[in-house]
Amino acid sequence: MNLLFVSLAPVFIILLYVYFRDKYEREPLSMVFKALLLGVLLPLPVVFVEKLLTLPAENMPSVLSVAWVSFVVAGLTEEGFKFLAFFLIIWKNVNFNEKFDGIVYAVFIAMGFAGIENILYVLQGGFSVAVTRAFTAVPAHALFGIIMGYHLGLAKFYPAERKQQIFRALFYPVLFHGFYDFSLMSQNQLLLLFFVPYIVWLWIRATQRMNQLSKASFYRNDFL
Repeated sequence: MNLLFVSLAPVFIILLYVYFRDKYEREPLSMVFKALLLGVLLPLPVVFVEKLLTLPAENMPSVLSVAWVSFVVAGLTEEGFKFLAFFLIIWKNVNFNEKFDGIVYAVFIAMGFAGIENILYVLQGGFSVAVTRAFTAVPAHALFGIIMGYHLGLAKFYPAERKQQIFRALFYPVLFHGFYDFSLMSQNQLLLLFFVPYIVWLWIRATQRMNQLSKASFYRNDFL
């Protein structure tokens, strides 16, 4: 029970933080719960697809194998399913009625996924893994979600930019997720040296995106 609590604590802290950052017109609890539940269900198809995509890596040189697993098996598959889930459930929903909503829903989907993933890792690795992942993997999923949601929010409300913003909504999370995994899996000393600054940079970038869309809310009293 203690490990389960430690596994999920960072997930719920992030969820509360993002939900209350939506200061001007918060999303219905039923919708954010639906997005969270959708994320919880994603590991089922993700694990199946990742197993299939891992097979070609067995015959690749080591560096190429690590890159394939990082960017394609993990990055593209996980972010791709989150992206697909957003489009299937959120994109046309009437509650997606301002740009910041893209961030809220994308993060809830990401945290549903991250919660299940974290439970599995922590039950295998114990308390030390829980502490490490609370400051690395779980926030990273949230940051990828913020970036995805930012571009989906722009895509929704700027039709002229829709195609390029939808592309960015998938491309950047896959790129950042892939680099995150590659930095750890490659065991390259230079990449490991820059791992913490990389996480800090992601936080700064994500915070800037949230601030930008929050200030641009249609529901701010001083917006007009």
